[in-house]
Amino acid sequence: MPESKSRRCFFVDSAKAAAAAALGLSLEERVLAQDAPVAGVAPPADPRPLLPTGRVGKLEITRLVLGGNLIGGYAHSRELVYVSTLLKRYFTDEKIFETLRLAERFGINTLNTNPQAARVVMDYRDKHGGKLQWIVQDYSAEYERYDSIRASADRGAHAIYIQGNVADRLVQKGKVSLIEKAIAEIKKQGLPAGVAGHSLAVPVECEKAGVGADFYVKTIHTLDYFSARRPEQGEDVVSNKDDNFWCVDPDAVAAAMAKIDKPWFAYKVMAAGAIPPRKAFRYAFDAGADFIVAGIFDFQMEADCEIAREAVAEAKRVRPWRA
Repeated sequence: MPESKSRRCFFVDSAKAAAAAALGLSLEERVLAQDAPVAGVAPPADPRPLLPTGRVGKLEITRLVLGGNLIGGYAHSRELVYVSTLLKRYFTDEKIFETLRLAERFGINTLNTNPQAARVVMDYRDKHGGKLQWIVQDYSAEYERYDSIRASADRGAHAIYIQGNVADRLVQKGKVSLIEKAIAEIKKQGLPAGVAGHSLAVPVECEKAGVGADFYVKTIHTLDYFSARRPEQGEDVVSNKDDNFWCVDPDAVAAAMAKIDKPWFAYKVMAAGAIPPRKAFRYAFDAGADFIVAGIFDFQMEADCEIAREAVAEAKRVRPWRA
């Protein structure tokens, strides 16, 4: 089979990056040295085969799920205050539709967003023939008002989970019972129900309490990136105002999730863009994740999907696939 353009480019870019590193260039200079100019990204003439999949309930989900933070302007860009505005200007409706089309054509079948993206997701589905499954995060557990859960179900969500910051706070305050109530409400809609968390206490305490989650969405990433947690940052993730780390102890996460026999969606695996996808995807799948949720630009789609295929095929896991 002819070698794909993205695969050839990866090896060329890797050689450029190695040469740049040898010259002692800065991180940004090394990135620029390996990055070719970006033109419009054309979808392949024929759709690529579906990425490897797992199941959550009756849903068949690709092991790489397209994250929605970027299209919503959520950059986690540390002190770079302009990036969220830049993203919102870049991701016009048409650019979002283009990105979602590329995701489908390169083998992704599921999108994860917050409820605020409902309009554009529904437009993509209803006006542009989009087929992506839609997993929605929900914020209502703290308030015990579940209109948003019912609204997401009515709009065609395929699964719903409690958003990570919300679950972090509830567990921190000892209010796991509110998570259980929200899970029950999601299940009333006939949908798989999950819980997200940055804190490892979220899945651990939810399992201990038997909240009935069908799946967990838990952060994991390596700790060896430039803007990683500093020694003086003693706070946990939910209290971290510098917004530069989302997992405190990845080894502890892998060990804890190995004891949980429910599907695990790993997120923030690239530490919000600080860790290259080839390294991040392999690390997460090797650590036991069943799925990865990743924000991907249109010009990254082909390469990231290829990386995900390889990472799944070559994963060296202790934790069995739970989905």
